[in-house]
Amino acid sequence: MNPFLQVAVGGAMGAIGRYAVYRMMPVTWAATALVNILGSFAMGLLAALLAQRLGQAWAPLLMTGILGGFTTFSAFSLDVLTIWERGEGPLALAYVAGSVLLSLGAVAAGLELGRGIRA
Repeated sequence: MNPFLQVAVGGAMGAIGRYAVYRMMPVTWAATALVNILGSFAMGLLAALLAQRLGQAWAPLLMTGILGGFTTFSAFSLDVLTIWERGEGPLALAYVAGSVLLSLGAVAAGLELGRGIRA
């Protein structure tokens, strides 16, 4: 299957899964935390299985598509751990701090801009 089609189909599946979790859990932050934790666990499991047994043919569907649609936090978590395992601890910590702080700043800026726009 074409990798772009794999990502599209998988992304739809992952987004539906995320939406289902949010519908089942009334507390939004708890649902987000659960999605991030489950997605990160699945990312680690799939990264190992694809590398050791399955090959990369289904990585676009499973990792970029389904898990990307479910939560991008899983990709972030894998990136951080990969950098850490390469022995680049300071870079991994800087990536975590920078990503979180800059993302929070970007959300705040977007909210401020959006609230300032008059219809």
